[in-house]
Amino acid sequence: MSRPPSTVPPGRPKTRRGALTPTLIVVALIVVGFIFFASVWTDVLWYQQLGFFEVFLTENLARISLFLTGFAVMFAAVFYAIRIAYHARPVYAPDSDVRDNLNRYQVQLEPVRRVVMVGLPILFGLFAGSAAASQWQKVLLFLNQVPFGQNDPQFGLDISFYLMTLPFFGFITGFLISVTIVAGIAGILTHYLYGSIRIMERGIFTSRAAQIHLAVTGAAFLLLLGVNFWLDRYSSVQNSGGRWAGALYTDVNAVIPTKSILAVAAVLVAVLFIVAAVIGKWRLPLIGTAMLVITSILAGGVYPWVIQQFQVRPSEQTLENEYIKRNISMTRAAYGLDKVQEKRYNATTTATTGALAPDAQTTENIRLLDPNLISDAFSQLEQFRPYYQFPSALNVDRYEVDGKIQDTVIAVRELNPEGLATNQQSWLNRHVVYTHGYGVVAAKGNKFTVDGKPDFLQSGIPSTGVLGNDSTYQPRVYFGENSPEYSIVGAPDGAPHREQDRPAAKEGGGETQYTFTGNGGPNVGSFFNKILYAIKFQSSDLLLSDGVNADSQILYDRNPRDRVEKVAPYLTVDGNAYPAVVDGRVKWIVDGYTTSQYYPYSQQEQLSAATADSQTAANRTVALPNSSVNYIRNSIKATVDAYDGSVTLYAWDDQDPVLKAWQKVFPTSLKPFSEMSGALMSHVRYPEDLFKVQRELLGRYHVTQADSFYTNIDAWSVPNDPTVKEDVKQPPFYMSLKMPDQDRPAFQLTSSFIPQVVNNTPRNVMYGFLAADSDAGNQKGVKADSYGQLRLLQIPPEAQVPGPGQAQNKFNSDPTVSQALNLLRQGASAVLNGNLLTLPVGGGMLYVQPVYLRSTGETSYPTLQRVLVAFGDKIGFAPTLDEALNQLFGGNSGATAGDSANKGQAPATPAPDGATPPAPGTVDANAELKAALDDANAAIKAGQDALAKGDFAAYGDQQKRLAAALQKALDAEGKLPATPAPAPAPSATPSATPAPAPSS
Repeated sequence: MSRPPSTVPPGRPKTRRGALTPTLIVVALIVVGFIFFASVWTDVLWYQQLGFFEVFLTENLARISLFLTGFAVMFAAVFYAIRIAYHARPVYAPDSDVRDNLNRYQVQLEPVRRVVMVGLPILFGLFAGSAAASQWQKVLLFLNQVPFGQNDPQFGLDISFYLMTLPFFGFITGFLISVTIVAGIAGILTHYLYGSIRIMERGIFTSRAAQIHLAVTGAAFLLLLGVNFWLDRYSSVQNSGGRWAGALYTDVNAVIPTKSILAVAAVLVAVLFIVAAVIGKWRLPLIGTAMLVITSILAGGVYPWVIQQFQVRPSEQTLENEYIKRNISMTRAAYGLDKVQEKRYNATTTATTGALAPDAQTTENIRLLDPNLISDAFSQLEQFRPYYQFPSALNVDRYEVDGKIQDTVIAVRELNPEGLATNQQSWLNRHVVYTHGYGVVAAKGNKFTVDGKPDFLQSGIPSTGVLGNDSTYQPRVYFGENSPEYSIVGAPDGAPHREQDRPAAKEGGGETQYTFTGNGGPNVGSFFNKILYAIKFQSSDLLLSDGVNADSQILYDRNPRDRVEKVAPYLTVDGNAYPAVVDGRVKWIVDGYTTSQYYPYSQQEQLSAATADSQTAANRTVALPNSSVNYIRNSIKATVDAYDGSVTLYAWDDQDPVLKAWQKVFPTSLKPFSEMSGALMSHVRYPEDLFKVQRELLGRYHVTQADSFYTNIDAWSVPNDPTVKEDVKQPPFYMSLKMPDQDRPAFQLTSSFIPQVVNNTPRNVMYGFLAADSDAGNQKGVKADSYGQLRLLQIPPEAQVPGPGQAQNKFNSDPTVSQALNLLRQGASAVLNGNLLTLPVGGGMLYVQPVYLRSTGETSYPTLQRVLVAFGDKIGFAPTLDEALNQLFGGNSGATAGDSANKGQAPATPAPDGATPPAPGTVDANAELKAALDDANAAIKAGQDALAKGDFAAYGDQQKRLAAALQKALDAEGKLPATPAPAPAPSATPSATPAPAPSS
């Protein structure tokens, strides 16, 4: 038997199919697969270590199940649509030209036909599976729903139907419609490609098999469309496109009935398609389809438009009255505004002597330290090392000091890896040596030292103060808002310490080392885990370094908000986590919200817009996501241990049906708030972002009468922050405050209202004041009844109480204040206006603003030098709040402020003829002050001359001389006794201000 002739040309060597390409493909798949495995398995280790593996498992099983279901449904529909169409292809086609064209395409497709017939369904299945997996929360809520016990006013269904059932049905219907459309298109294209559907001169030819296929697909689509029309009836109560949310007159009387008609019509046309598939007559289904399209246009669009334009618009206020009432009632319930205590507050604008006597407890606690300005003061006074840092905005809390509740400004000294010198920026230093911050620093909110520095309650290294010391609380901070990406900690017993712990003392004696002893992260001691985390963090050092030992743990995902979001993925987390010393540990307290956008008749609010203010604009707090909600509850209080990162979730609002549903999904991840310790209870506060959303809604929904709501003549706005240049809202402020109907002060979150801003021209007078009680008590597992109570003071428009903007303008324009501040600004020093606090005391509204001075230089920091106060049209200005209030209220406010002990700082004015001679020592102090001011003026003149000559070295020397002279002036001023303010001269707008400071 002879061999077949070779096809290889003479002289060319024979080639053999190599194994290189398949090998590379296999290796690439293995590498990609292992990287994916590393990502998944490290997540498993993280959740297991934290004790929330149930969350990881439940969420991912739900995602996988939905992905597989979605993939299988789409794959099966597309695959069988193509397969049925292919097997139904005709053997011969009568038109030779068409047959030739189709044959050409078929020939080109044939080599890859099997791949396409399987690959195309797989591709669409992957997309469908991914889309289905993303809806896991809707599915789990539907399967574990809990009734609200409250019905909607239109259909009388429980609210849970709209929040937990209707979204699920909408997802299923929309998904199946997409599957039907994709499978139908795939079937039609296959029929056309193989000749079952042909475009001919006489029209479109379809084979009998193609007709049946198209009829079944059309019937399925129409049935689903009918279901969708029916569900749209219920969705109408969730509408947010009109002037008011929910189903309005046109919806109830036109849209809902026509949706019912369209649903029935779609089902009838679907039946006609099935009949057509059996009898082969297409006239009726085609007529039915045309009628359905026409009906949907007329009944679904034209008819409601006619009703709206010609029936509703001429009598809108009357016809919409009932539905506006529904909107008001349901919106207030959805946002927790239905229990607001409203009270008319006939505020006076006259500052009378002794007016603050009934508010003495509030006055004593007025906060002077601005947590947004004194971060640099904390840094310069308490940082101690460049590898420590404080956040740009500190937090306000309260602690019991000497039997009294003391408002405090608090922060933790966190690690700053960027503070290491360039030659210290090694992998070992960044991830093994420098691993944690150290200690809590807290200052009294209502007091400051004589030279304007914070009056610390807790400070130093080692940490000491009224909150505890190194032996009574754990000061090390491994988990915080500015922690490194990851750290390697832990070592066997007896191993040498490798972590930099802290300086031994303020003066910088020897450094101490430490080894982490908690359970803060997954073990990374095994070679396998080293490989996994080396891949995760793309670091070969992690795999090879001797800094990783058999007992090493890896700490990552260290931001408290991030940790809570990972273990409770169904929550929206508040933008501001805050630290507290609780039961011997530093705990980060994080507020979590359950939200929904499906509450019937409730007004939609965009979270990012509703919570935006000067804090988020300056990136001091985290902005909430750009999502819309119409239902929100502060359902969770979470704590994150700053030492070991352990997360505890407490079911705070245990009556929230949404939270109850999630408790059924994750039964072991939440604890009842009855397990919260008394110490933790004492630091719980009303969350800022919830309050911001509520105040935004309350600007309109404080009106409960439908007629007044319709005219919108009593709408309010949140005032812009007058201390910044941008037009952004004023943030709410925490303070201890006694509202007019309270017996004692409570820690409250407060905000103001002015008339609605129209065309960016606000009328800046006070219309309302809102306070949220933030005291939860201090008993273990017992929530104070008053906690969370919203109190709204409504100020009559005729009272003409100045708003925050007007108060700030009075401060800025007062000539005496300007003169004094200009003196402080000498030498390029910066005068910084602190937060403008508003308090309902003295029968009116009191404004308090601390004024800080910051000199030039890299190591400078703001010091509190003056306090501005305003009441009505009067203002006061003094080195202390106590003096400023006395100025404001006729020489005696009737109460003392927290800084009343800071005496001897007020500037002195030479006594006129016949007046009481100066007290002993005043003459010397005045002389020192005059000499210092003369020296300051001389330094300014010399500096300007040097600058004109281009002698920058001499200019720098004169600036140093000027700074020293100003400091001497401030020191001399501090030796002067307080001088009561002179009685204001009669005028249309009296101004209670101190006598002018001596000028040079």
